[in-house]
Amino acid sequence: MTSIRQLIQDEPASLDHDQLGALYTQLGALGAEDVVRRAMEELALRLSHAERQYRQNDLAELRKGVRSLVAIAEQIGMQKVALVAADVRKTIDQNDDVAIAATLARLLRVGERSLTAIWDLQDQV
Repeated sequence: MTSIRQLIQDEPASLDHDQLGALYTQLGALGAEDVVRRAMEELALRLSHAERQYRQNDLAELRKGVRSLVAIAEQIGMQKVALVAADVRKTIDQNDDVAIAATLARLLRVGERSLTAIWDLQDQV
């Protein structure tokens, strides 16, 4: 009998609080909150688009979208999202279908958790 092992994919979100603090110092509370809100909306939209582009096998558009995710995520201190988005782009460049599927799934998980974490952080302010 073969044993089947289920992998638990639990990766906590991480936010760069120094990056967020610098944003608040540079733009003031209202300006920073506006930038963060718009960036969160854009991230959520681009993550949704990335999933759709993958299902439609539109790797050229997926690559463009994850490249822009890197810059948006870095702006608001979502370094893990930026790193995973860059990994998705690399797997597309390597034309590795299995790696694309795996890294995109990770991007969607990390992205969702990071958006929730930053949303929760804003509720505390």
